[in-house]
Amino acid sequence: MNQATSLLSALFTTLLLATAAHATPAPGAPAPAFELLDQDGNTHQLADYRGKWLVLYFYPKDDTPGCTTQACEFRDNIFAYRRLGAEIVGISVDDVASHQAFAEKHSLPFPLLADDGGEVAREYGVLRNFGVMKLASRQTFLVSPDGMVARHYEKVDVDTHSAEVIADLEALAAAD
Repeated sequence: MNQATSLLSALFTTLLLATAAHATPAPGAPAPAFELLDQDGNTHQLADYRGKWLVLYFYPKDDTPGCTTQACEFRDNIFAYRRLGAEIVGISVDDVASHQAFAEKHSLPFPLLADDGGEVAREYGVLRNFGVMKLASRQTFLVSPDGMVARHYEKVDVDTHSAEVIADLEALAAAD
């Protein structure tokens, strides 16, 4: 490895480490509380989902190819989630108007929460700050009915993720 490549690698590593301000909550830890507006201007809090499974997925940007695929996979499996007593909530740093257009365009039957300041993404350890732009990284947290993180999906394949979460929910239900 030459000196320039070494320097670029070190700089990139430093940037990645600097972007995550908080540690990601581990399975078994309480899910960080939140209070955000959805695409319709309604307020949602973590406490609203007490007693239900919550699929809390963070994604980078409304109406981009990967984010659209992921949201539509959740949409297409909504009845399986409801059968399992689970709710789905998406969060990105986009604003309410952007979420509204995205949800309407793709007929999304679940809330998209506007974390336009990035505070909630930061609390979950998924905020990436690139100086001129902040994004939430694509990660999902499965929150148990008692408000604890049951699963953390750090690496998400948008084509198969929804099915993976459903399988985990079924396994957790079978274990109860």
